[in-house]
Amino acid sequence: MTHKSVSHNDVDALILDYNGVLGRQPTTAMWTRLADLAEWPGRHLPSFQDAFWAPRNAYDAGELSDLSYWAKVLGHHPGARWLRTLRAADTAMWTRTDPRVLGILSRARAAGVTMVLLSNAPAHLSKVLDATEWRRELMADALYSARLHLCKPDPAAYEHALAATGIADPARVLFIDDRDDNCRAAADLGLRTLHYTGQPADLEQQLLPALASRAGS
Repeated sequence: MTHKSVSHNDVDALILDYNGVLGRQPTTAMWTRLADLAEWPGRHLPSFQDAFWAPRNAYDAGELSDLSYWAKVLGHHPGARWLRTLRAADTAMWTRTDPRVLGILSRARAAGVTMVLLSNAPAHLSKVLDATEWRRELMADALYSARLHLCKPDPAAYEHALAATGIADPARVLFIDDRDDNCRAAADLGLRTLHYTGQPADLEQQLLPALASRAGS
């Protein structure tokens, strides 16, 4: 795990990425199923993933509708039923959560730490995530790129999230993300940052001393 500007004291709030932190990455089987549903030529997964990601930032930022996004991926417009099938499979790839991370965050919430979700996510996925039990119970707020019309690492995304925490001093807020470029952008604004690389034990090691300090204050 790589971490930057982390101190174990005086953490009043967390700003959390979703995918790669709370959410698990899709499996190869999931990618293959989506490529099959897209009727990708030769089931060639690398080329399908290239097509999938090329317009994704615009999709996440709310600049493309579901139809426009999948038309760019496929090279042609899918019919309404096919579009619903693709969207459902796409969404399902990003909705598996890591129970170990959720357990750590539940302890943070019980300690009185405010948590805000900040995720690059298209509109439909954001609605699904907002309906989850963990979102309602753990997060004081959830900000999504499709609603903000901008994606991390745009500095404005972090400014919106910091405002949502209600904490004026960014040095009292810890930002957690699985991408180093997102962490660097947050650090530039004065936020503490933790680059999470998929090990819940590392997250616990870095975060829980701060919670113990807070609980004892």
